[in-house]
Amino acid sequence: MNLDDKNGTTVQIRSADFKPRRNFTNWLIGKPLQTADAPHQTIGRAIGLAVFSSDALSSVAYGPQELMMMLAAAGMVSLQYSLPLVLCIVGLLAILTISYEQTIHAYPNGGGSYIVSRDNLGYLPASIAGAALLTDYILTVAVSISASVAQIASAFPGLLRWRVELAIVFIMLIMIINLRGVKESGVTFAIPTYFFIVMMYITIIVGLVRYFAGTLGIVANPPELTILAEPQALGLFLLLKAFASGTASVTGVEAISDGITAFREPRSKNAGATLILMALILGSMLIGVTFLAGQVSAIPSEHETLVSQISRTVFDGRGFLYLLTITGTTVILVMAANTAFADFPRLGAITAKDGFLPRQLTYRGSRLVYSRGIMALALLASLLIVLFRANVSGLIPLYAIGVFLSFTLSQSGMAHRWWKSGHLQPDQVKVEQGSEVRYEKNWVIKMFINGFGAVVTFFVTIIFAVTKFADGAWVVVILLPILVVIFFSIHRHYQNLAAHLTLEKYAGLHPLGRHRVIIPIASVHQGTLKALKYAESLSKDVTALHVSIDEDEAEKLKRKWETWGDGVRLVILESPYRLMIEPVIDYVAELSENRSENEMITIVIPQFIPRRFWTNALHMRTADTLRKVLMGQKDIIIVEVPYQVD
Repeated sequence: MNLDDKNGTTVQIRSADFKPRRNFTNWLIGKPLQTADAPHQTIGRAIGLAVFSSDALSSVAYGPQELMMMLAAAGMVSLQYSLPLVLCIVGLLAILTISYEQTIHAYPNGGGSYIVSRDNLGYLPASIAGAALLTDYILTVAVSISASVAQIASAFPGLLRWRVELAIVFIMLIMIINLRGVKESGVTFAIPTYFFIVMMYITIIVGLVRYFAGTLGIVANPPELTILAEPQALGLFLLLKAFASGTASVTGVEAISDGITAFREPRSKNAGATLILMALILGSMLIGVTFLAGQVSAIPSEHETLVSQISRTVFDGRGFLYLLTITGTTVILVMAANTAFADFPRLGAITAKDGFLPRQLTYRGSRLVYSRGIMALALLASLLIVLFRANVSGLIPLYAIGVFLSFTLSQSGMAHRWWKSGHLQPDQVKVEQGSEVRYEKNWVIKMFINGFGAVVTFFVTIIFAVTKFADGAWVVVILLPILVVIFFSIHRHYQNLAAHLTLEKYAGLHPLGRHRVIIPIASVHQGTLKALKYAESLSKDVTALHVSIDEDEAEKLKRKWETWGDGVRLVILESPYRLMIEPVIDYVAELSENRSENEMITIVIPQFIPRRFWTNALHMRTADTLRKVLMGQKDIIIVEVPYQVD
C-alpha cells in the first residue's frame, strides 16, 4: 500500500464511485440511499404517532372484545363488569405512560427494555427482555393482521374461508412498505391511522349523543355468542382472566421508547409528546367503545366484531358511515403490524450488536432500514398465521405475557438507574453503554414512579401467566428460556471466535517452511493449465491429483499430462467404488498428518464458470463440493481458480 504523504501513514481513504445499478428491487422499494441521507430519514410527532402508535390504537378493535368473551363464561349479566375492568386497564396505561416518559428522557438514543435492563440489571435480564419483546413483536403482527381479516369477514362473511391467505398478503404488503424506509412508510401509514382515529371518534361521539338523547337502540340480529372459557360462576379468577385478556390493549406502549432514534431532534421531547398523545387517544377510545358496547347490548363473538356491531347500531345499518368505520378499523389493524416492523428490526440489531443474535441483523439495507430483520419478522409472523389459521382468540393467550415481563424488567432497571443517580456527586457523570447517568435531585420520586410501575406490571405478568397458562401461555413460558439459551449460545460462539482471533497476545507467525501445493484435476484442458500456472507461481512443490474411476479415461489424461503438464508430478488415485471426493480427502489428510512444522498445504481448485447460469445444472460441480468439504480441514488453504467459458 502506498504511503499517504498527507498523514504519514500507509492508510488511504477513498470514496467509492460505484453506484448501485437500477433493477427490480429499486422499483419495488425505491432507489438506494446513501449513508449520509440517514439524518434526513427521521420523522416528526405527527408521523411518529402513525408509525409507533398504530399497534396500541388498533387494540381498541380486539382488546375489549377478548375481555368480554372471557366474562361471558359467567353469563351475559357478567358483561356489566367490562367497563370497570377497562377502567383498570386505562389506569395501568397511565402508569406505563408516566414510567416510559421518564425512560424516554433518560435514554435519548433509545431506551427499550433490552437497553435499560442491560445497563442496569445485566445481560441475563436483558436477554430475557429481548427474547420477550422479539416474541411479542412477532405475535403483534400475527394478532393485528388476524384481527383485520376478522373485520373484513364481519362485513363480507364470504371471505372468512380465505382469511389465512388474506393475512399473509397483508403481511407481505407491510413488509414491502417498510423495506422502503422509515420516512416513506411513515407517510404511507399516517393517512390510514388518522382516518381510523377520526372514524372511531365519530362513532363514539354519535353513539354518546344518541345515548343521551335516548335514541340509541340495541344490536339488531346479534351474532352467535363466543365464550372463551368453560361456563362458570363469576369469581375473582374469571375477573383476573378477563383483565389479562384486556391488557393486550396496552402492549404497544413501549414502542416509542424503542424507536426514539427515528424521531427528529429534539428526539426525547418529540418522542415523549407522542407517547402522551397516544395514551390519551387510546384511553379515551377504550372507554368509549366498551361503554357503547354495553349500551347497545353487543355480543362478544368471533362471527362479528364489537366495532362492527356498535357502528351498525350507531349508524342504523351497514351504510356509508358503517363501511368507512369498518374500513378504517381494518386498515389500522393492518397498520398495527407496522409498529412491530418498526421496532423488531431495531431491537434485533441492538441485540445482534451485543453478540446475542446473528451479526447480519446489524446491517442496514439499501433504504437505510434493517432489511433482514424486517424479512425475518414477516416470515415468522406468516408461519404463526398458518399454524393458528389466523384465529385471534387462539393467538391472544400467547400475547402480552412477554411484553409485560419486559415492562417489569424495564421499570426495575429504571428504578435502579435512579438509585445510582442519587448516589452520585452533583458534578459526577457515570458513562454506561446506552446513556450517561448524572445526579438527579428528584431521584427518589422518579425511582418511586418506576418502582411502582415495576410492581404493577409484575403482578399483571403473574396474573397473565397463571390465568392464561392452560390456554396457551405455557408456550411462551417454555419458549422464553429456550430463546435465552439460544441467545447465550450465540454469544458464547462470538466470544470464542474473538478469543481465537484476538491480537492481544499475538507473537506473529513462525517463518514459513515448505509450501506444498495440490491441484485436483478431472481432465486436462485450458482451465486446468490456467490453474497449474497459478499453482506454480505459489511454489515449486506442486502435485496434480486425479481420481480414476475409468481406466481408459485415466490413460488419456496421463498421455495429455505428459505433453501439457510442464513436468509437474501427477498422482492418480484409483477409486474402485467410483467415489470422487473421499479419495482426495484421504490423500490430503495423510499429507496433513505427516507434514513437518511450519509446512503449508494449499489446494488449488480449477473451476470453469459457464456464461449462462442455467447450464450449471448440466455439470457435476465437483469443484464446489470439494471446496466445501476441504474448507473444514484445519490449516489447509483453499484457492479457486475460475476459468470463464464464453
